[in-house]
Amino acid sequence: IIDISQTRRQEDLNDDDDDGSVRSNKCELAGGSRKFRTEFLQEWPTPGTGPYFDTSVPSNITGLVGKTVLLNCKVKNLGNRTVSWVRHRDIHLLTVGRYTYTSDQRFEAMHSPHTEEWTLRIRYAQRKDSGIYECQISTTPPIGHFVYLTIVEPVTEINGGPDLFINKGSTINLTCIVKYSPEPPPAVVWKHNRDDINFDSPRGGISLVTEKGILTTSRLLVQKAIASDSGQYTCEPSNANPASVRVHILNGEHPAAMHHGISTILSGPSLVAFVLSTILLFYHHSIRWKDFRLS
Repeated sequence: IIDISQTRRQEDLNDDDDDGSVRSNKCELAGGSRKFRTEFLQEWPTPGTGPYFDTSVPSNITGLVGKTVLLNCKVKNLGNRTVSWVRHRDIHLLTVGRYTYTSDQRFEAMHSPHTEEWTLRIRYAQRKDSGIYECQISTTPPIGHFVYLTIVEPVTEINGGPDLFINKGSTINLTCIVKYSPEPPPAVVWKHNRDDINFDSPRGGISLVTEKGILTTSRLLVQKAIASDSGQYTCEPSNANPASVRVHILNGEHPAAMHHGISTILSGPSLVAFVLSTILLFYHHSIRWKDFRLS
């Protein structure tokens, strides 16, 4: 005879064990989920809940050699995290928060309290400073925002230099070009023999036209050239090195360089060509002279 009541109690106990194990597994899963959220998800920043970068801040920066460059980084919801700047060229930690961690005194961390801007200032920028810089937030794992820096040195040129020969009474037309400048020069000054050119002088006939853009051009016109207009003309952009050209006013004569002998204007292949042409010309005339005597 089977004790049905005992069997049912045993089944109930087994069911209780199964429910207990299920409840235990559920508790373990819940605990693991909470741990996952605590250790990972809460550390991984998302907009609105953790720190993140304002990507509207420019990430391509061009600076001038010898000038100060500012690399800006804007962080939202920073909380108790810190912001650092890292140079990728040598994986060098430059700043942490408002502190600078490099012996190169040209670099400096800049931050005003209660603001979102974290700035790396580089004074007396050099070409070697070009490269990738990372603004980094101390989350786990850290997140970063790249800033690409290019340091350029503008070039100033005057067309036709270094010497220009102008006939007396003609117009002196000098064109200065400024290239590779991140922005047009605020001003372009012209000088004649180290003195600023006075456009209101009694000399008259002097004008200047400057067009600013990716290439900035400044054109100086001096009408009815006279002997006193000879000399050195210098173009000085306010954000680039100057360039100079020497102007010679001719009174019907050949350029001054021609008066110092052919050797001053001929060299290398040009000199060889001149010598060969002279020999051939002499040989040609010698044959013609012999033919004349024979006839």
